Amino acid sequence: AFRFLQPADYKRLAQALAEKRLQRETGIESTRRQLQAELAAAGIVAQVQGRPKHLYSIWKKMQGKGLALDRVFDLRALRVIVADVPACYAALSQVHACHRPVPGEYDDYIARPKPNGYQSLHTVVLFDETDGAAGDAGRPVEVQIRTAAMHEHAEHGVAAHWAYKEAGAKGYAGVLAAGEFEERVAEARKAVLRQLLAWERDFSGQAEGAAATGANTGPSFEDRIYVFTPQATVIELGAGATPVDFAYVLHTDLGHRCRGARVDGALVPLNTPLANGQTVEVVAAKEGGPSLDWLNAELGYIRSPRSKAKVRAWFNAQAMAGTIARGRELVEKLLQREGRTAIRLDDLAAQLGFKGADALFEVVGKDEFSLRNIELLLRPAAPAPAEEEGIHLKRTRATEGGVLVVGVESLLTQLARCCRPAPPDAIGGYVTRGKGVAVHRAACSNFRH
Repeated sequence: AFRFLQPADYKRLAQALAEKRLQRETGIESTRRQLQAELAAAGIVAQVQGRPKHLYSIWKKMQGKGLALDRVFDLRALRVIVADVPACYAALSQVHACHRPVPGEYDDYIARPKPNGYQSLHTVVLFDETDGAAGDAGRPVEVQIRTAAMHEHAEHGVAAHWAYKEAGAKGYAGVLAAGEFEERVAEARKAVLRQLLAWERDFSGQAEGAAATGANTGPSFEDRIYVFTPQATVIELGAGATPVDFAYVLHTDLGHRCRGARVDGALVPLNTPLANGQTVEVVAAKEGGPSLDWLNAELGYIRSPRSKAKVRAWFNAQAMAGTIARGRELVEKLLQREGRTAIRLDDLAAQLGFKGADALFEVVGKDEFSLRNIELLLRPAAPAPAEEEGIHLKRTRATEGGVLVVGVESLLTQLARCCRPAPPDAIGGYVTRGKGVAVHRAACSNFRH
C-alpha cells in the first residue's frame, strides 16, 4: 500500500536503497555467519537469520523520528531465535560483548511488550573492521533477539501464540519436530474465528433486544459469513453463499471446474448454503466449464453477483469462439475458390479495415460483413480499353427519299433505270465496273439476261 499511498516517497526511497542493495546483500550473509559463530562459542544455541527491512518500515522510522536515510541504522538486520527468555538476555549480553552498541538504540519489548503483544529485544551494534565482515566495516546492524514462540506470534499473530500454549511442555522444538505446528496454527485460527463469531452472535442478540427499546447499537454483520479452506485460510462470503460462490472467490478457473464440494468433510450438493465457521473443500474436474443451470436463480447454485458475472463471461466467450470459427471457415473457403490461399489472414483483415483476423471472422460469422467485399478486393478490375481499340457503331440511315438495300451497307449501289425497283419488290443485283452494284427487280429481263 505504501507504493500507492505515497508514490513520491516510495520512488525516492527505492532509488536511494537500490544503490546500496548490492552492498547490503553481500555483507549481511557474512555478518550472519560471524554472529552465529560468536553465539555458538559462548554456548548459546540459536538460529541467526538475515532480515531485509521493508521500505515502509524504513520510511515510517524516518518519519517518526525525523531521521535522514543515513541515520537509519537498521537497513541491515539480523534476527536471533533462541529457546527461552533467559537465553534472549544471554544472547544480548554476548552481542554487546563482541560489538559496540549504538547509544539510544536498545529496546526491551520482552519486559515491556507492545500493545499488540509483540515481544523481542532490539539493539543496534557496530561491526568493526576487526570483525572481518567484508563490506560491513564500522556499519550499524540491527539485531532482534526473541524466542521461537515470540517469533511465530510476530509472524502469524494470536493463532500461533495459542498453538504454542496448546503444545505444552513440548514447546517450539517438540511441535516443529513432530510436524504438528501448522495443524495447531490452523486449529487455533479456527478457534479464534469461532470466538469472534460467538461474540458477533452475542452482539446481534443485544442488538435485537435494543431494537425493541429503540436504542441504536451500531451496524449488523448478518450479511457476511466466514468459512475456512482446508488450509485454514479464512474466506469472507455474502450470506447465503454456496460452494460454487466459494470456489469462484478462490479462483475463477476453479469455479469453472467446480463439480462438487465437501463441507466439514461431508459431500454436499453445490446449491447448499454455507454457514459461519465451516471448512469447505472444492472437488474440481481437470478441465471443463460451468453449467447453464448455475444461472437459474430458482436452482440456487450461485448467489454472488460476481460469480454470476464470471459464469456469463465464460458462456459469452464460448459463443464468441464459435462465431469466430464459423467466420474463419467461410473466409478460408472463399480464398480456396479464388486460389488465394497464400494470402496472410491478418494482412487481408488490415486491407479491409479490421484490426486483426479475428475481428474480420467475427463480423463474417455474424453475417454482418458480406463476403462480396472480400471478392472485390481479391479480383482486380479489368483495365479500360485503349481509345484506338474501341468499336464504333454507326447507325445506317437512309437518305431522305432513298431506298435502303439490306446486305450491301458498305457498297456503292445504283438502282437500274430500266425497271426502277421500289419496296416491296424482290430485287437482285450484280457488280458493275465503276458504278458499284446495279440493283434490278428480280423479274427484270435485263437482270435475268
